[in-house]
Amino acid sequence: MGRRIISFAQELETLELDLIGIQDHPYQARFFDTLTLCAMIAAQTSRIRIFPDVMNLPLRQPAVLAKAAATIDQLSGGRFELGLGAGAFWDAIAAMGGPKRTPGEALAAFEEALSVIRLMWSNQRSAFFNGEHYRLRGVHPGPQPAHPMQIWVGATGPKMMDLIGRVGDGWVPSLAYVPPDRILELQQRIDDAAAQAGRDPAAIERILNIHGQITDGSSTGLLVGPVARWVDDLTALTVDYGMNAYILMGNDLDQVRRFANEVVPQVREQVARHRASA
Repeated sequence: MGRRIISFAQELETLELDLIGIQDHPYQARFFDTLTLCAMIAAQTSRIRIFPDVMNLPLRQPAVLAKAAATIDQLSGGRFELGLGAGAFWDAIAAMGGPKRTPGEALAAFEEALSVIRLMWSNQRSAFFNGEHYRLRGVHPGPQPAHPMQIWVGATGPKMMDLIGRVGDGWVPSLAYVPPDRILELQQRIDDAAAQAGRDPAAIERILNIHGQITDGSSTGLLVGPVARWVDDLTALTVDYGMNAYILMGNDLDQVRRFANEVVPQVREQVARHRASA
């Protein structure tokens, strides 16, 4: 199984795709450790970027997570980004020895973790942080990432949208949980919070996890149908809904090949044409 995953990742690079996302569910027996898998993929590819989609914060001590992420980034030549989530499936997390947090506690812990991680990536001689959930007491930060590593947040709640706008680098929702009619509402919350914090909303990445089926028949719904339907849907999600990158969920290599060879070039062309005319 492990060799198949590595071969799959190498095929994605051959197809000239840009980014690989690896889910993180440590409490599921069939899942490998996400950071170890990301490191293995990075070691056996040369161009494609990699990120955990998204790391389960309650089961990852943020200072140690920061060091692991920076290490992968250094060794891969700056090809790693950090996707991070505040937590879900709390019974499974608790079964593995992690905390069982309320929504308010999860939000507070997440914001503290962002501060801790960035302190660990800083060039300070000693780092101190005194939070309710996490603390640093004079630790020596490092190593620093090889590039200005971003923290992309997997979340759908309104308060997390505000947090992304204030201090996050990107938003990573899944189409299964955030349908198009809700994307605009949540995008606006991010933009408003960013503007209030004096940040440029356009600098925040918007990466959508998508699923569907490329077919040779007629369309039966969003991202289910022929290539033309996929091109129109992804162009609309980019131009009208503000998303700027996509992660195709699943491990069907034939579907990935069609996505890379038939869908992606046409979407890029249509989006570029629209932006040029606008």
